[in-house]
Amino acid sequence: IVVLLATLVCAAAAVASSWEDDNLHHHGGHKSGRCVRRCEDRPWHQRPRCLEQCREEEREKRQERSRHEADDRSGKGSSEDEREREQEKEEKDRRPYVFDRRSFRRVVRSEQGSLRVLRPFDEVSRLLRGIRDYRVAVLEANPRSFVVPSHTDAHCICYVAEGEGVVTTIENGERRSYTIKQGHVFVAPAGAVTYLANTDGRKKLVITKILHTISVPGEFQ
Repeated sequence: IVVLLATLVCAAAAVASSWEDDNLHHHGGHKSGRCVRRCEDRPWHQRPRCLEQCREEEREKRQERSRHEADDRSGKGSSEDEREREQEKEEKDRRPYVFDRRSFRRVVRSEQGSLRVLRPFDEVSRLLRGIRDYRVAVLEANPRSFVVPSHTDAHCICYVAEGEGVVTTIENGERRSYTIKQGHVFVAPAGAVTYLANTDGRKKLVITKILHTISVPGEFQ
């Protein structure tokens, strides 16, 4: 029995010494070392349980450090994402002159075609406030379709971007008709009644309009 007790005491002392050296070497563990030294002061039969508690405490500390490091990396990533978004916004503000199809709002649509309008320029960028009286619209008429007579309270310069057809304007009781095709430009004054037809049986008639508003800047009816 004496030999067995002596063996257990030596084993516990060896484990404690090994644990202390390992923690001090790998973690600089002053707190772990203190925990192990406290275990040495306990009765020999309590030391294994005490050392196990030291290990559990050290594992918990390592997990907590890992969580903090992950949070720091996540916060850094979020900051980088925010910086990238700010840079993209700044680049867009510096170059607010290109508009894709998504920039337009469809105001009229039927089976025979549509009318899409770009939002006011001063809403796009402060750099474009100088042309806030102007708007841009795109009219698309399907093959062999007819656009009913209408008028707007804005002067309109129209460019035929695609297709061909016939346009008629009525102003002060005077009617004028023109044959139009790709590359042509025609004018529709504010208040003039305008209607047109796509005379092509295969292609769309696409007309891009620059509207100069005359009442409320950037607004037209």
